[in-house]
Amino acid sequence: MIIDCHGHYTTAPKALEDWRNKQVAGIKDPSAMPKVSQLKISDDDIRETITGNQLRLMKERGNDLTLFSPRASFMAHHIGDFDVSSTWAAICNELCFRVAQLFPDNFVPVAMLPQSPGVDPRTCIPEMEKCIREYGAVGINLNPDPSGGHWKEPPLTDKWWYPIYEKMVEYDVPAMVHVSTSCNACFHTTGAHYLNADTTAFMQCVQGDLFKDFPSLRFIIPHGGGAVPYHWGRFRGLAQEMKKPLLDTHVMNNIFFDTCVYHQPGIDLLNTVIPVKNVLFASEMIGAVRGIDPTTGNYYDDTKRYIDACERLSPQDRKAIFEGNARRVFPRLDTLLASRGH
Repeated sequence: MIIDCHGHYTTAPKALEDWRNKQVAGIKDPSAMPKVSQLKISDDDIRETITGNQLRLMKERGNDLTLFSPRASFMAHHIGDFDVSSTWAAICNELCFRVAQLFPDNFVPVAMLPQSPGVDPRTCIPEMEKCIREYGAVGINLNPDPSGGHWKEPPLTDKWWYPIYEKMVEYDVPAMVHVSTSCNACFHTTGAHYLNADTTAFMQCVQGDLFKDFPSLRFIIPHGGGAVPYHWGRFRGLAQEMKKPLLDTHVMNNIFFDTCVYHQPGIDLLNTVIPVKNVLFASEMIGAVRGIDPTTGNYYDDTKRYIDACERLSPQDRKAIFEGNARRVFPRLDTLLASRGH
């Protein structure tokens, strides 16, 4: 089975964006704030947006199952207050749940949290629990920078975040550490802010001792880990200077990297530097990089091709990256698949 651990509902019906625009307008003019009941999206609307997009590409590329969460750039936690974020997260999570209901063999939900700058993470727990208990979410997306590029929150190793971690451990779910839109003009959202955040999150974990307090906590660092694999020697050396244990034991039992790296040399590097046990297949298809690479004639985000072509990987390695590691990192997914005979 080919499991894509990183998918977003980037093709959601236009009615969702229209409702969101009204909600944003309602922040300044409360009389214009739309009601949730005004958002009308039918099952047929969802089928249309999925069948001709994600599902079509999954079938063409040989991917079987996608872990599906709300569109990352649409999370936009910096907009409005907690009430705005809470309402928006609930709507987006329900839509991903509906996708999974309509296409149960192809999609499994992952939850967006209703984060808001400066707001206690405990406020996210009700939505998180609802998504796990009622929607069958097998993981969450955790934004380390709800301020949208200004980094106003404490590092991920700070006890400020511990209420979320305690629930993650209780429900045995991992978090993909994923920022949202950048509202800082210095950082292009997908070309800089995402990769900066991936690198920053890893370095925060190296600097701290988070996994001593939460030895079973699991983070997926997306987009191939940002700069981490390319500068692996730097991180090893910095950890050594800080008198931290070797990275193998300090963080690599708890941190994993996806394969959203859109060229062959990048995938080859990832699988040379990072142990196979720490790599999960992902494509983020119909995401940040949607075009065709003129040097290959293939879509940049057709990442299965890169894994298949990586010469250093054995058949056992590929099976781990495509399926085994995801089932280990997402135990609730493994339980779900086992219940279906997979």
